Amino acid sequence: HVQLVESGGGLVQPGGFLRHSCAASGFNFTSYAMSWYRQAPGKERELVARISDLGGITNYADSVKGRFTISRDNVKKTVSLRMDSLKPEDTAVYYCYAPVRAGAWGQGTQVTVSS
Repeated sequence: HVQLVESGGGLVQPGGFLRHSCAASGFNFTSYAMSWYRQAPGKERELVARISDLGGITNYADSVKGRFTISRDNVKKTVSLRMDSLKPEDTAVYYCYAPVRAGAWGQGTQVTVSS
């Protein structure tokens, strides 16, 4: 069955960095674009970054452009999100997403940016 298992996240001070990883299984990973979303308390889930199936095209939300980097390893079937220059407004639960069948989500990992 389709599975997305996330790791990473945590508590970091403003200006710091974190890295998320998402391990995929149960589908043909190289056939799908992959994305990271986030949801802050009281807000709707929003798209943070997307990477094409072969990794050649990336897109970012304006709020994270220049600070976040999405990447993928099609051999290991993982997608990663490197988050630099973190701000308190980046505090949210981060989710890995694959547009497989009706859509598959990771379990979510908490990122808290606070001094």
